[in-house]
Amino acid sequence: MMYRIAIPFFALAILTAWFAPSRAAERPNIVLIYTDDVGYGDVSCNGQTTLRTPNIDRIAAEGVRHTDAHCSAATCTPSRFALLTGRYAFRQPGTGIARGDANMIIGPDTLTLPALLKQAGYTTAVIGKWHLGLGDGPIDWNKEIRRNPQDVGFDYHFLIPATGDRVPCVYVEQGRVVGLDPADPIRVSFGKRIDPNPSGAEVPPGSLKQMWSHGHNQTIVNGISRIGWMTGGQKARWVDEDMADTITHKAEEFLEQHRQEPFFLYFSTHDIHVPRVPHPRFQGKSGLGWRGDAMLQLDWCVGQILDKLDALGLRDDTLVIFTSDNGPVLDDGYVDQANELLGEHRPNGPYRAGKYSSFEGGTRVPCLVRWPGHVSPGTTSQALVGQVDWAASLAALVGASVPADQCIDSRNQIDALLGKDPVGRPHLIHEARNLALRQGHWKYIPPGQIRDGLGPWTTVSISRPGALYDLNQAIDERVDVAAEHPQILAQMQELHQRILAGADQPDRLGQ
Repeated sequence: MMYRIAIPFFALAILTAWFAPSRAAERPNIVLIYTDDVGYGDVSCNGQTTLRTPNIDRIAAEGVRHTDAHCSAATCTPSRFALLTGRYAFRQPGTGIARGDANMIIGPDTLTLPALLKQAGYTTAVIGKWHLGLGDGPIDWNKEIRRNPQDVGFDYHFLIPATGDRVPCVYVEQGRVVGLDPADPIRVSFGKRIDPNPSGAEVPPGSLKQMWSHGHNQTIVNGISRIGWMTGGQKARWVDEDMADTITHKAEEFLEQHRQEPFFLYFSTHDIHVPRVPHPRFQGKSGLGWRGDAMLQLDWCVGQILDKLDALGLRDDTLVIFTSDNGPVLDDGYVDQANELLGEHRPNGPYRAGKYSSFEGGTRVPCLVRWPGHVSPGTTSQALVGQVDWAASLAALVGASVPADQCIDSRNQIDALLGKDPVGRPHLIHEARNLALRQGHWKYIPPGQIRDGLGPWTTVSISRPGALYDLNQAIDERVDVAAEHPQILAQMQELHQRILAGADQPDRLGQ
């Protein structure tokens, strides 16, 4: 005889939860920590011993460390554009380094990484540096700014609108300047001077908190002169020393508020971009000047995010990615002793040049990935990985579909990102003044002027037919082997032209 056994509802719920597959196995939370101007050699897990970054190293120890991972461009705006849209920035005019009053660069019909994740049920946020423009037409900073990140897939935003060295020096949350006094309206100009106060070029050097070295000599905010002119908004203006704390606490709040649902947090730090003005608790701690101190502050921010995930019980359910928008730079407009106190520290590791350059140091950046139970801890990958692929890769991970006419350069490389594919991308464009091409261990740079060094820069000239480097032979790109390998040079030139023409785009199957 069979008996029907009554199971209380709460017991049934417990059994269902016990036997159901965990959400982590289906759709992990995603935290992308996107840093600014951090070089391959700035993190100690990549081998440098002059500056310890224990929290960043923790991601590597608990996940995979990529040694051949690249942002899409050697400067911030085009890298961020490619990351979020899955298309190389060179395909769209106007994606160079954006002014502080630039309009939204991502078009209204462009499908983005956060929009793809929203389709899969994710709550999405960008907190920190934006630098992709706002609004559509002249921006009135005293009203709600439309267009903003909500129009490209982010449910929530708390922004540094452009960069720390550009006005306006205010935060924007959900389309409005934070803490703005209506009686003190903001005006911004990157042309005509509108600020009647003395500029950075007009005050005695000793009166500035940080002296400018080139270019950054217009409106003074918090004792530091910036690029561009700004008036008003006195109560809303940020304090540079508090910036890392402010955006990190906002990120922690987002994690707390959305811990019960799948989320995507794009945590875009200002560190270690200029002006480097770390909180006093970090100043003087690195021995490498304020650039090194800013790295310690950045490492603290990473630790706060990791600790928050632990405290919320989200560690195993969260994919964490740490990387940078471009390679390193030393003097980038302010006198902060980044060169003088560098010592034996090599921000670019063994690679040539850094920010602004087509050489490897311009785009080869730290990339660390942690997802407990899915990424083997303490592993290293030499796969060729590019940030332009993360839209298609993360969409594939969560089951979102990418239409053929969107994310046109993005390939599903999720296995490479998670350390399971040792090869990775078949080829990758590096955007700077010109467009270099990586294919396996070969590197092609077309003719033109190339920035070298870490600032102040020298310029080297690549003559026709272009330079070819075998990175297996000389990782520092000092040996041009074009004359020795004319067939490989010709093949890469032909592939280069096909990519630029859009004739070598992915088939959505990762091939």
